[in-house]
Parts: sequence; C-alpha cells; structure tokens
Amino acid sequence: MTPRPKTMRLTCMFSSILLFGAAGLLLFISLQDPTEVAPQQGSGLKLHIRPLQLHSNLQPPGSSQDGDLNVHTDRVPQDTSSRSPGDRRLQMPDQPPPHPHPGAPLRPRQRRRRLLIKKMPSGLAGRASNRSLETSAGPGPRAADSRWVALHRSQQDRKRLMREACAKYRASSSRRSVTPRHVSRIFVEDRHRVLYCEVPKAGCSNWKRVLMVLAGLASSTADLHHNTVHYGSALKRLDTFDRQGILYRLSTYTKMLFVREPFERLVSAFRDKFEHPNSYYHPVFGKAIVARYRANASREALRTGSGVRFPEFIQYLLDVHRPVGLDIHWDHVSRLCSPCLIDYDFVGKFESMEDDANFFLSLIHAPRNLTFPRFKDRHAQEARTTARITHRYFAQLSALQRQRTYDFYYMDYLMFNYSKPFADLY
Repeated sequence: MTPRPKTMRLTCMFSSILLFGAAGLLLFISLQDPTEVAPQQGSGLKLHIRPLQLHSNLQPPGSSQDGDLNVHTDRVPQDTSSRSPGDRRLQMPDQPPPHPHPGAPLRPRQRRRRLLIKKMPSGLAGRASNRSLETSAGPGPRAADSRWVALHRSQQDRKRLMREACAKYRASSSRRSVTPRHVSRIFVEDRHRVLYCEVPKAGCSNWKRVLMVLAGLASSTADLHHNTVHYGSALKRLDTFDRQGILYRLSTYTKMLFVREPFERLVSAFRDKFEHPNSYYHPVFGKAIVARYRANASREALRTGSGVRFPEFIQYLLDVHRPVGLDIHWDHVSRLCSPCLIDYDFVGKFESMEDDANFFLSLIHAPRNLTFPRFKDRHAQEARTTARITHRYFAQLSALQRQRTYDFYYMDYLMFNYSKPFADLY
C-alpha cells in the first residue's frame, strides 16, 4: 500500500479536528438553557414581565421632565385586576422549577447543566450561575410597581369623572375665558413649576408649607408656623401676574388640587371657626348668624357672636338671602378652583393624603427628604374631623336640612366621586 503524502495526512487531521470541534459546540448548545443563550439585556430588571407590562411612557418617580405630569396608563393590561395582590407573580418564559432539597437526586437536565458549569472556564461558569440566580430570585420592586400603576390609574379615573361631570352639567364652561377671579385661590411655585389650588380644610396649611420648602423659602415644613403660612406674602397667587403670565403658567405648569368629603370638610370648618375663640369669624359671621337665626338671643351672644350652634350655621348656609356672604372654608370646590374651566393635572384626596401627596412630590422632582407633613398645628389636642364626628353633627339636623345641604354640595360629591353620607339622601 502506497504511503500517503505528508500534506494529505495533515489535511485529514485538520478536518477531523474541525469536525470534532463543531460536534462539541453543537452538543454544548443543545445542553444549554434557552434563557442562557439569549442576548444579555441592559441594566435593570432582566426578566420579561408577562402579567403586568408598564407603558414605555410610564416613568418612575423623579423621571418626568420640567415638573410636567405625564401619566399614561391607557395601555396597561387589565388581566391582573381580578387577582389578589398576593397572587400577582412574575411569569417568566421557561422558568425553571424551584431548587430541590440538597439531598434530593438531580434530574437529568439539572445534572447536565451542573456538569457543563463544572467544565466551563471559571468566568463563564460564574455568569451562568448568576443568570440562574437572577431567574429564580423573586423581584424586589414588584409591589412598588403595582402601587405605582394603581396611583396612576386612580389619577386617570378621577380626572375622567371630573371631565364627565363638567361635560354634563357645565356645558358652557368651555366657551368661557379664564379671568383673575378664577385663579385667585391658586398659588404659584416657579422652581418646580407647580400651581396649587387651595381648598381650605383639605390639608391646605401643610401644602403651603411644602410649597415654601420647594421654593427655597424654608428648610423644613416644621419651621413654618400657621400665621407665617397663611398671612405672609412669601407665596405668590396666580392672579397677581398679568394675563400673559397667567396663561403661560396654566399651559406649562403642573396644576393640582386636593379635595375632601364635603360634609366632613364643612364640619371641620365649623369646629375650627366657631367652637374656638376667633377674632374674625365670631364678629363677622357669628354675630350675623345669631341675630338672624336665634330666637331670644342673649345680649352677650349678640355682642360677641360666640356660641354659634351647628343647626344655626346650616340655616345660614342654605339661606339664599344669607346676612353675610360665603367664606372659602365652606364654599364649593367647583367655585374655588373652577375645575370645569381649568384642566387640572393632579387631583388628590384628603382621605388618601399621604399616598397622593408623596406620589405627587415624586412626580415633580421634589427633594427625596421632603414628605408631606402629618402634624396638625391648630387645636392639636382635638381629634381630626372624621365620618363618625360628622354624623354626630348632622344628627342635629332634620332630614330636609341634610338633603338640602347635600344638594348644596352636589357638584362636589359628583365631580370627586364621593358617596352619599346618609342612606335617606337622594
């Protein structure tokens, strides 16, 4: 047999090496998990979230620009709404089963993966182990994501209800132009481009404190006393600007207001202004109310205006010929803030103040150490007005008076989705 030339032997050896290498590569790929040969994703969460996918414009707190509120939840799937929070887990493609007990026998697939990792170079093996841990570990921000989306949806629902009520009952408002009177209760914070409509007895004192800290006028909300907040001139009102300044801010700033259950807000105002000494409300409102609605009033009551009773206060409120005008503390929100004329970006509620307020502060890039204050700076020894306290005051009224008071605040109940406080109301 004729010996082969040296060049032919080298060619055969080289071909054998190539074939063996290719076969080994194919074997390695066939034993890999599909998740391990997928391209490496960028920084952040490296898992595909099936049940809850955030819209691309749904940014986390602190990522919107110029303080404008960009809330897009219309594309958030609804398929998780019927499940309880504890059941909402991430669903990953090809999710491996949970790790077995250390003493349990390995399954063939796990045995193959462990064998591959042992034979891989140390760097590659470490990355494979890390990917396995990333896939099996539960994600930390999941609960925060659900809460974030819930707050966005809540805002969308509130604004939608407000617009629907305006379209139904305030059809002519779209043809009206904004005047300084419409914005007289709106405070301006230029640094973070915020417009806040003040609704008394709905957290307005603390909101003014927050605005002053945002504006750099104070280092802490705790440093600001009640009189400084309400009677100082540090915060500008929107009606102090010229028309161009008003319209510019209305079109470019984040506009927000906070509301409260109307009957609770009314009782809170009555307790604050008439059940404690007050050098303004007693002589201005109290004297007029006692003189008009109290039979056989004493000289002392007529002279001081103190001791106004809640039924007398309600008589004054419902009287179309009331002896003294309405006050901002019990006026309608629809009159104070003109929500059918001004398109507010954010509608918060006193009942969910902590969540709503701190959510709003995140959206406008507020400093991380600034949170909404909880303290009550006036009559701090008294309990806040609750639904139970409110019912106790309204129990002093007749059914007709309760109904007429509900009618008086009907638009506030409708626009801000508050339930009827008494079963006999219609």
